[in-house]
Amino acid sequence: MATIRVQTTQNVTIEYEVASIGDRIIATILDYLVLFVWAVVVIGLGSWLSRTTLPWVAIALVGVPYVFYHLICEVFLNGQSLGKRARDLKVVRLDGGRPGLGDYLLRWLLRLIDLGIFSGAVAVITILLNGRGQRLGDLAAGTTVVRLRPATGKKLGATVGPPDPNYQVVFPQAANLADHDVALIRQLLTQGLERQNYLLLNEVANKVKGLTGIYTTLSDEAFLRTLLRDHAHLASEGYYS
Repeated sequence: MATIRVQTTQNVTIEYEVASIGDRIIATILDYLVLFVWAVVVIGLGSWLSRTTLPWVAIALVGVPYVFYHLICEVFLNGQSLGKRARDLKVVRLDGGRPGLGDYLLRWLLRLIDLGIFSGAVAVITILLNGRGQRLGDLAAGTTVVRLRPATGKKLGATVGPPDPNYQVVFPQAANLADHDVALIRQLLTQGLERQNYLLLNEVANKVKGLTGIYTTLSDEAFLRTLLRDHAHLASEGYYS
């Protein structure tokens, strides 16, 4: 399974397993299945409406969700559609930051070219050629789609153990954290990732930032992993008594 290494602006390397073509196709099929079921439900309820209003209501209740489904899902579900969530896939930025509204908007706008032309052939060819799992929308937004639970069983992500001797500490404030604080952060990080509980990760990251006075644009996961890595490095260098 292909992997990518993301080098953030703060010199932090994060490793991800790129979502396979098969996973992305299945996720897309699941998304269309959700939209199809929604359309059937709307049509089924259409008998309650008069013939005059039914066409316009049907267009609004079926057409609008169909057009904006992926944009709304990725914005409000943290880079996942329902199909991606079912396949443990997620949209991430290649610089390690959290994708913003503009990134999701670019991906959505270019879906017409990626998936609307030649039944998705453009997206498949682009993903296979660029080596980072990016379709045209991803190339424009600086994003890609990764697996949250690696199929290989390998644990991916920024290393939280002792780094190499040449490692550069990103957050020296990590020295202010007690060992039991670090153990709790590591435990909550693991729980949040296993359960895909991004609210928990956000709460932990905000709490740590408040305690240490750190400001960063890194995503919550990348920030916590980097902080643990910094703490491990400082500990190995004898910064703690």
